[in-house]
Amino acid sequence: MRLSRLSRTTLGVVTGLILLVVYVPLFVVLVNSFSTSKSLTWPPPGFTLEWWTRAFQSAGAMEAVWTSVQIAVIATIISLALGTLISLALQRFSFFGRDAISLLIILPIALPGIITGIALNNFFRTIMGVPLSIWTVVIAHATFCIVTVFNNVIARLRRQGTNLEEASADLGAGVWTTFRLVTFPQLSSALLAGGLLAFALSFDEIIVTTFTAGSGVTTLPIFILNNMFRPNQAPIVSVIAVVLVVVSIIPIYIAQRLSGSQQERR
Repeated sequence: MRLSRLSRTTLGVVTGLILLVVYVPLFVVLVNSFSTSKSLTWPPPGFTLEWWTRAFQSAGAMEAVWTSVQIAVIATIISLALGTLISLALQRFSFFGRDAISLLIILPIALPGIITGIALNNFFRTIMGVPLSIWTVVIAHATFCIVTVFNNVIARLRRQGTNLEEASADLGAGVWTTFRLVTFPQLSSALLAGGLLAFALSFDEIIVTTFTAGSGVTTLPIFILNNMFRPNQAPIVSVIAVVLVVVSIIPIYIAQRLSGSQQERR
């Protein structure tokens, strides 16, 4: 499709404006993390590394980071296991209600976070009678992290077909041997990309976490929210926000590179 010069110019201007709206605020947060002002005035009156030192010396911030990492890792592991099994079941077998199940798997990531949070809060506290804790947060995160693994794995299964698996079965290999030697190696990059996206999604999630975390559970996003308006804490919050952005970008970038490399090989 060929576009006129006016169309290309218009699309370029609109794209540039969108990128400015998205990334200029992030740039402001980055600059404010080095500001000498305690109230985040703009432009910054000076620059210092004091807030970065204090942020990494903050016991509360480090505990929040560790909590977020624990939750993200466990939720990612659960998502990898369940997302892979569901993908294999829906792609390799035909049964009544398969399309409905596929829709139900994808639905949690499409629903507003506040709806998911309220529903899970009622489920844990009212129906199950379970006190909110780090494990309720893990389960809540796994419900939408499964979607990223599911989408990556089922897309790979659709592209690769069943020829190699059928050849393995013809040669006498069992189901688990075929999965270990044939299916899993072909899914490895999709699993890694899905796992990285799930980790990033869990690490910076706040809405569902707010509804499913107990009083003693403080993840990094919740720590930022709780300290944003406290006196003398704004610069430290800016530092933590920058770290959160970097930690979120790295797995997403790696996942994108993995997906691009796989498409180039194909």
